[in-house]
Amino acid sequence: MDRRFWRIVTAVTVWHVAASVCYYAVYAGTPLFRDAFALSGVEVGFVIAALTAGYALSLLPFGVATDRYGERVTLTVGLFGLALGTVAVAIAPNYPLLLTAAVLLGSMYGSATPGTNKAIFDRIDAGLQHRAIGIKQVGPTVGSAAGALLVTGLAGLYFRQAGFLAAAGIGLAVAVAFGAAYRGATRDAGAYPDFRGLVSNRTFVVLLASGVCLGAVFYTTTGYTVLFIEESIGATVAVGGLVLAAVQIAGSAGKVVAGVLADMLPGAPQTRTSAILSVQAAAGGVLYLALPRVETPLAAGAVFVVLGVSVLGASGLYYSCLSTLVADERLGAASAAGQLAVTASGLFAPPAFGYLVDAVGYWAGWGLLAGLSFLAAGFGSLVAFDLV
Repeated sequence: MDRRFWRIVTAVTVWHVAASVCYYAVYAGTPLFRDAFALSGVEVGFVIAALTAGYALSLLPFGVATDRYGERVTLTVGLFGLALGTVAVAIAPNYPLLLTAAVLLGSMYGSATPGTNKAIFDRIDAGLQHRAIGIKQVGPTVGSAAGALLVTGLAGLYFRQAGFLAAAGIGLAVAVAFGAAYRGATRDAGAYPDFRGLVSNRTFVVLLASGVCLGAVFYTTTGYTVLFIEESIGATVAVGGLVLAAVQIAGSAGKVVAGVLADMLPGAPQTRTSAILSVQAAAGGVLYLALPRVETPLAAGAVFVVLGVSVLGASGLYYSCLSTLVADERLGAASAAGQLAVTASGLFAPPAFGYLVDAVGYWAGWGLLAGLSFLAAGFGSLVAFDLV
């Protein structure tokens, strides 16, 4: 791994960290929104759904723009928009405007997956791409961890909006630096991508189904970890923020290790990546069944950390596997479609989880996520054994 490898990977990883600090600040802020606007569990879920809806609506347009104009343009514009959207969330005076600001913020995060994946697969040698993706995917987990610490920590020290404003400042500073320093490959505007061609690839579609399940698990767990630690375990919001940060750090480690294994193990790239993904997802299903039985912050933290390494750390290999199924010129659009599958589940899973918690209890919500994890593992196994 030479200097060029680290220069490219560092640039997109730092971008991803800053973008994720802004985006995932909303997840860490769910207890603050609940208290400020007297929200129920379902209404908290709709905040996450609004954020996810903005994300979903912008993914395909950003994917097309990335393929046509390059990642430097879309990533720079996207990060500026994320910083502004975070400010809007911070200053929203009521619940309807909070939902509107969440949609705006989410829409700018749509630049992340197409742009950062395009940078890796266009500019990194084939033998190093999976570990580069694993390192790059540390960005969302580290960013989420930093956002959790900022939002929950600064709210206790200063005022409710302090963490959001700090996150926006980070996003703005990195957007300026990235736009000035990053140089993507020179390219002419190409044709619009053939989405029908992508959908006609049955293996690609099955992997998207796995992505739907993984997305439901990821967005719901991230959105409700702090609330679960506070409401079910009886710890403070600050402790919940620490647990969420630990989950994200563990997820970073899981992505890097899985990416290195995917590059080193024998066999076809499609088989290696999807098989490891399936193991991570199945392990997550078992852990979700154990969560309702934990009673202390330490025990809950331990289970959440292993969840981070397993199913919550599977996203790196999900995108790596996608890259093995499409041609390079379709990668921006394929990444956008893959992320759209992941994101679409965030529209229904958090509110459904919130309803189950309100109506039955946390054990029912975690049971839902266990089932989705096992489904993700099943779809991944179909891809690994080339059964579609």
